Amino acid sequence: MHRFVVSCSHSKTYYPGRRHALLLSTVLLCWSLTSAAQRITQPGNTRAPFSTRATHLLGFANAKNDSTGVLSVQDDLLQFQQNGKPGAQVKIGSVRHVFLGDESKQVGGLPMTLGKTAAPFGGGRVVSLFAHKKYDTLSIEYVDADEAIHGAIFQLKKGRGELMQMELVAQGVTNASRNVQSTNQVAAEVGHEKK
Repeated sequence: MHRFVVSCSHSKTYYPGRRHALLLSTVLLCWSLTSAAQRITQPGNTRAPFSTRATHLLGFANAKNDSTGVLSVQDDLLQFQQNGKPGAQVKIGSVRHVFLGDESKQVGGLPMTLGKTAAPFGGGRVVSLFAHKKYDTLSIEYVDADEAIHGAIFQLKKGRGELMQMELVAQGVTNASRNVQSTNQVAAEVGHEKK
């Protein structure tokens, strides 16, 4: 019988062309995707609409209290659109102030309450730490066509309220949270000077 013996140094075949071709094709694919993304731009001063899920707590005309929908800034309008219903909207030029706050809400309902009660050695306090969900509250103050002042309060996921506030400030709305903070800071400084 004829046996064919191959030494260990010649048993592995290396094809540098395949590896380099794969690397080159990957680089070209990434380059083509990024160049296509760079060509898609917004013309002129038009801004892309900003929208987020929100719960309307109260105050916006033609919107039900405690209803969920989409809060959006599009062109020069602040709009709240409930699922499948016509949207309530206000011109951004009529919005005077925007306030940002935060709140936490206990989640879990009755089972979580029973679990906190049944936890031994004060363990219910530890369970309470994890049974809260944080939200942003966005309050706006606006003027209608009759020069009457109105307000609306929306509840958004944590972090989304700040994004909406920044979008409204970019459109020219006054950020009242900073005004209140600076007023409190001035009052505190005056109090320290009197002592």
